[in-house]
Amino acid sequence: MPIALQPEPVDTTIFIGSPNPGWALQLREMWQSRELLYFLVWRDIKVRYQQTVLGIAWVVLQPLAIALSLTLFLRRLVHAPAGLPYPVFAYSGMLVWQFFSQALASSGNSLLANERLVTKVYFPRLLIPLAAVLGGIPDLAIGLAVLVLFLVRYRIVPSAVLVLLPVPLLLAFLLAFGVGLWLAALNVRYRDVRHTIGFLIQLWFLASPIAYPVSVVPEKWRAWYGLNPMVGIVDSLRWMLHGEGPAPLRLLLISACSGILFLCGGLYYFRRTEDTFADFI
Repeated sequence: MPIALQPEPVDTTIFIGSPNPGWALQLREMWQSRELLYFLVWRDIKVRYQQTVLGIAWVVLQPLAIALSLTLFLRRLVHAPAGLPYPVFAYSGMLVWQFFSQALASSGNSLLANERLVTKVYFPRLLIPLAAVLGGIPDLAIGLAVLVLFLVRYRIVPSAVLVLLPVPLLLAFLLAFGVGLWLAALNVRYRDVRHTIGFLIQLWFLASPIAYPVSVVPEKWRAWYGLNPMVGIVDSLRWMLHGEGPAPLRLLLISACSGILFLCGGLYYFRRTEDTFADFI
């Protein structure tokens, strides 16, 4: 009798990972995938305001409502820097904070939100948290336009240093991206991280000079306080609006160095763990 031959088992294991493992930034691969980055950013912007009653008006209403609340309850208790009315002081702080906090929350949860995309095909994973941060730039631009209306209303004429305004905004972008990389990578393996992101943002808000000026912190502690990267970012942005008094260069430098450390550490950890995302997600 003929003997039936058993077919040899076929290995169906699919490996999804970078062809160039390591912690390099994959700049060439990211440039080749620039169209994917564009569609990821555009998708995030559309989804954010899809099926909302007020739509893009939320971009203005959220920081404006909080700034007005701070003005109502803290205006008589907190003294804003000379040359800057408290409503402008509060709104300028909330403007950069709103961008940072939303970018941080979106990038920290970005890998889990794109679970199917991560497990189906390979592309530079850095594009996902990067798209989440870039998606907040249009909101920031609209908020800056409202800030101009505040300056007109209170007859504030900015000095020439206002041309340096992109510096603190760029630092806020890099900080949100760097911390978001840490949270996104940790969130894949430890799912309770997503529950701590909101708490982290609230705690960071209280530790940042959004509702109060840096001057409330004693001079001997300000260098340590500046290790919070948002301190130099917010304080320098406000100084650029009125240009009075000495520039907070020391705080800005400390915050810039601290933020760059967050970014470099986030890039390194993200790239080292990138090839395991499809296994744990």
